[in-house]
Amino acid sequence: MKKQRKLVANNKKARHDYFIEENYEAGIVLTGTEIKSLRAGRVNLKESYAKIEHGELFIHGMHISPYEQGNRFNVDSLRPRKLLLHKQELRKLIGSTALQGLTIVPLSVYINEKGLAKMEIAVARGKKLYDKRADAARRDADRHMRQSIKNFKR
Repeated sequence: MKKQRKLVANNKKARHDYFIEENYEAGIVLTGTEIKSLRAGRVNLKESYAKIEHGELFIHGMHISPYEQGNRFNVDSLRPRKLLLHKQELRKLIGSTALQGLTIVPLSVYINEKGLAKMEIAVARGKKLYDKRADAARRDADRHMRQSIKNFKR
């Protein structure tokens, strides 16, 4: 049976700028007003990145807008937030980033079937400009081929 999840935010730029090597699902440590704002879809992942500090994984640059009905309980919208992973997954990430020079990028934020906020992160390798051009050319060629086949069948 397929997992039910509500997509809150998607980082389209990550797949454009990086080769995705491996995906992970991580929990996010949030306050009460942050989760309410996240459920309302007021999240931006564009300039965010993940970083390992003192053996723990943190997400930096993820913007969660302040909750309108929140008062003194609202926190800084750009504060670093802790990501929750299993210890063996965290060790694997530390090895990938330290030894191979890979980057940890967020791909999406969603609410899972139990109502918990989760983030899909990926170990990624940066693309060069010529890689991006090659991907765009391949997509264009595929689109042209599909259109030709569609027009040929008529």
